[in-house]
Amino acid sequence: MTATLPTRPTGIRPVETVRLPSAGRLALKRGALELKGFFRTKSQFIVIFSLPAIMLMLLGAMTKSRMGVPGVTGAQLLTAGMIGAGIMSTSFQNLGINITLERHDGTLKRLYGMPMPRMAYFGGKIIQVLVCMLAEVALLVAVGVLMFGVQLPTTFDRWLTFGWVLLLGGIACTFLGIAVGSLPKSTRGANAVITLPFLIVQFCSGVYIPFADVPGFLQIFASIFPLKWMTQGMRSVFMPEHAVALEPTGTWQLPMVALVLGIWCLLGLLLCLRSFRWTARDS
Repeated sequence: MTATLPTRPTGIRPVETVRLPSAGRLALKRGALELKGFFRTKSQFIVIFSLPAIMLMLLGAMTKSRMGVPGVTGAQLLTAGMIGAGIMSTSFQNLGINITLERHDGTLKRLYGMPMPRMAYFGGKIIQVLVCMLAEVALLVAVGVLMFGVQLPTTFDRWLTFGWVLLLGGIACTFLGIAVGSLPKSTRGANAVITLPFLIVQFCSGVYIPFADVPGFLQIFASIFPLKWMTQGMRSVFMPEHAVALEPTGTWQLPMVALVLGIWCLLGLLLCLRSFRWTARDS
């Protein structure tokens, strides 16, 4: 006796395998959502994106005096410093506050439970930081050129320096922003924990005044953090060559700038891996 195999009923189509979007496509979509949310939130747009340019215009108008070096004004020095601070604002400050809010309102917990690659979330954040950072730097450079006579780089070497300082500084501050987002215990403490240290480091890093005028012990303190080296690198790009006389060492120290920012990139990555959490501590 021979057995017959069951046949598939007619009219029923085989189940097709559904291909999920790649991590890259999901990161692009997350990045678009992050950008929409950033520019639609008035508080973020004003404080993080617009405030550096507003401060540059106000403080620059009050510091047009000469700095003791021919052809160098306080507004030009301020422009270079604010470019470095703008990079850190759109990466470190922006990410730290946003990630804290998303963790405590349950957004990260919901994303963690979804069938979405974890890197898509971070990819979206990086896309948002990259776009906002480039727009911020372009805005600050435009203010400096149009209002305070800042000269754009005229040599390939200076453009190259601008590129790697922007890249290394942005990467380091992005990693640090992700890591510091785990420190606040509540949404109310986010601004105090993240914004206050950022402001202190700004005043010590030569953003608003020549770094040589910063007290010696604060110079040592500022040299630990990446912002001092970012502002120094930007001064070497946008300031006349003879403005190096305003530096405490009399040189731009570009190899040291690259070394310190590179170390902070690695250290920031390690801090991210050790500290990032998808849920709040009290969950």
